[in-house]
Amino acid sequence: MKLALYGELEEILEGAHLLQKKLGIEITSDGTPVRVRRMNNAEQGLTVSLSKGEGEIVYSERVTFFRGLGLFVEHVKDKEEFHLEEHQQFDTIGPMFDLSRNAVMKVETFKEMFQTLALMGFNATMLYMEDVYEIKSQPYFGYMRGRYSQEELKELDDYAYRFGIEIIPCIQTLAHLEEFLKWSTTAHLKDTRGVLLVENEATYDLIEDMIQTLRQSFRSHRIHIGMDEAEELGRGVYLNKYGYKDRLLLMTEHMTRVLKITQQYGFEPIMWSDMFLKLASKTGESHYDLTTEIPQEMIDVTPENVTMMYWNYAHTNKDDYVSMLRKHKDFGKQPAFAGGVWVWNTFAPNYNISLRASQAALEACKEEGIHDIFVTLWGDDGFENNYYTALLGLQMYAEHAYSKELDQEKLKERVKFCTGMEAEHYLLLNQLDTPPGVEEGNVEQTNPSKFLLWQDVLLGLFDKHVEGLDLANYYTNLEWRIKQIRNVELTLDYIFEVPEKLAAVLALKATIGVQLKAAYDTGDIKELERIATNVLPEILNEVEALRAAHRIQWLRMHKPFGWEVIDIRYGGLKNRLDTAIYRIQAYINGQTDRIEELEEERLYYHDITTSSGLGWSSYYYRIASPNVFFHVLPI
Repeated sequence: MKLALYGELEEILEGAHLLQKKLGIEITSDGTPVRVRRMNNAEQGLTVSLSKGEGEIVYSERVTFFRGLGLFVEHVKDKEEFHLEEHQQFDTIGPMFDLSRNAVMKVETFKEMFQTLALMGFNATMLYMEDVYEIKSQPYFGYMRGRYSQEELKELDDYAYRFGIEIIPCIQTLAHLEEFLKWSTTAHLKDTRGVLLVENEATYDLIEDMIQTLRQSFRSHRIHIGMDEAEELGRGVYLNKYGYKDRLLLMTEHMTRVLKITQQYGFEPIMWSDMFLKLASKTGESHYDLTTEIPQEMIDVTPENVTMMYWNYAHTNKDDYVSMLRKHKDFGKQPAFAGGVWVWNTFAPNYNISLRASQAALEACKEEGIHDIFVTLWGDDGFENNYYTALLGLQMYAEHAYSKELDQEKLKERVKFCTGMEAEHYLLLNQLDTPPGVEEGNVEQTNPSKFLLWQDVLLGLFDKHVEGLDLANYYTNLEWRIKQIRNVELTLDYIFEVPEKLAAVLALKATIGVQLKAAYDTGDIKELERIATNVLPEILNEVEALRAAHRIQWLRMHKPFGWEVIDIRYGGLKNRLDTAIYRIQAYINGQTDRIEELEEERLYYHDITTSSGLGWSSYYYRIASPNVFFHVLPI
C-alpha cells in the first residue's frame, strides 16, 4: 500500500519511514493522499478518517500520530470511507520492562518493541535497571550482567523519541541491590544483603554517580528512584554501627538526600509507595490493607516533591483500588499507578489474573482521575518467560488509554493488527498453567509449568499436588493446539516454540514421579523397568529439544549474560534424570536393596486445600531440592 503523507510532517516523518516495513506500506508521492495535522495544545485525542479517496490524521502528541497511522492502515484495507475519534484518558501510559533479572533486552530487540508500542499508542516506558547500566566510576556495577553502556542507552532514547515515547529510567536507590552489593568491594555501602547503608557519605556518592550517569543518557525529566520493599532498612550494619532508629525517619531522611540529588540534575522523582503503606498499617507489613489510615505525622515528614506510585497486580475488585488511590491522595499529590501483566515466575503469562486485575485497576484510575499509568513486566527468578507473551495485556492498557470503556472486539482487532497474533493465541499460552486441578478462571498465582518442569523426578516435591490428575493427555492436547496455530510467516511465531516444546516435556514428565512412586511402592519391577528404559530417556530427549529452543529464543531477544542460569537449570534437570535412570536400574539389578528417595512419604509443598490452583513456588532452587543450594547470610 502506498501513502502520500502531506501537511505537518516535520516531527513524524522519520518515525513513519521506520514503520513502513512493519505496516506493509510505502511512503511515496503517488500514493493515497493522507493529510497530517497536529491539534492545538489544549486538545488530547486523535481523529483518523478517509473520505472520497483522501485520508486525514489529526493527532495531539507525536505518538498518537503513529497509533493513528496504524488505525488508518488497519481500516483502509476494508473500507472506502471511515471516521474514527479517540480521546486520551491518561497523560502517561506505558510498560515497565524488568531488565534486572538476567533478561537484558538487546538494543535491536528493543527497537522492534518500540515500533509495536508506537502503533499501540504508548507515550512512555520505564526501564527497570537495578545495576544493569554502566557507571564508569563503579566497575562492579552490572559486571558480567549485560549492563547497557551509556551509548546504548542514548541510542534507545533517541530511537524511542522518534515515535514520541519517553524513556524513564527506573532504578533503585535504597533496596533491591543484592547483585551489586554481593561484591567485596561494596562492603562499605551495605546495610543488609540488598539494602544500602544510609547516613553514609559513600552511599550518596554512589547515588549521585547513578543519577549523573542517567542524566547523560536520557532526555526525560522524570526518574523512578525505587525504594520499595526495604523492610530490612536499618536492621543490619546500620543497627550495629549507629543503633536503632525508626524506619520511617530513616526512609524520609534518606529520601530527602536522594531528592536533593535528583533536583540537582533536573529530574522529577517517582517512587514506589509500599514502604509508607506498610509502615502505616497495623501490622507494619501489608501495603494492601484497606483499613490502613495514613497518619498525619507521616504526611508531615514525607517530602512533597516526589510522586508516589501505587502498585497492585492482583486485586480484581475496583473498589479496592479506589480506596487505596484515595489514601495516596492524602499525601497531597496525585499518585501514579502501576499494574502488571503476570509474566514472572513461570513460562507462561497468567492472563486470568492479569486481565481481570487490570480491568478493575484501570476503571478505578479513570474514576479517580489518575494521570500516569504504567504496566509492569517483572522477570523474577531469572525470567524463563519473555516480554512478548505480554502483548495482549499491553494492548488492553493501550485501548483503555484511548477510550472511556474497553471495547473487547476492538481490543482483539488491535492486538491482531499491532502484533500479528490473535488474542486467542496469547490466551492459549495461559493454559500452560491451567491444567486439571486448577479451577476455570482461577485468579490465584499458580505456576505448574515451572514446578513440574524443574522438580526432581526422585524427590517429587510437588507430586502430592498432581496425584490422580490426567496431565499427560492435557499437555499432549495443548502441544497439538499450539502446533495448529503456528505460522512461520508471522514475525512473532517463534515465541510459541518454547511453549510447544515445554508442553511436550510436561506431557511425559508432569506425573512421572507419581507413577514412579506407585510402581516402587507396589514392587512393580516391570513398570520401573519401563520407566527407566523408555520413559525417562524420552523425557531427556524432549528436555534437550526444549533447551535448544529456549536458547535460540533467549539469544534472539536478549544479551547472552543470564542465559547461563537457565542453561545450568536444564543441565541439572538432565543430570538428575540420568541419575534417576541409574538409581532405578541399580535397584532392579539388585545392586541396592532400596531407593531411599522413593521411600519417603510425599507431602504437599504447601497447603493448597483452600486454593483454586495447584500451588506455586517463586524460586527454582526451592523447586529442585529441599536441600541446601547456598547459605544466605542476613548481611
